[in-house]
Amino acid sequence: MKTYKLTAFETTGEKILDESIQAEHDEAAKELAEKMLTEKNLLERTHRCTSPSGKLVLFHS
Repeated sequence: MKTYKLTAFETTGEKILDESIQAEHDEAAKELAEKMLTEKNLLERTHRCTSPSGKLVLFHS
């Protein structure tokens, strides 16, 4: 399992979510991140999910 980082922001730039996600690969991490954002009603906020190597797996501005 790899550790991915999910972060969401307010329009002011304030960080409102900073979570670690465990997944086997990028696609699984993307699905988990989208599910978490939907549950927390943050899918339309600016967010990003990055892989352990720094690759951008998911991004919305």
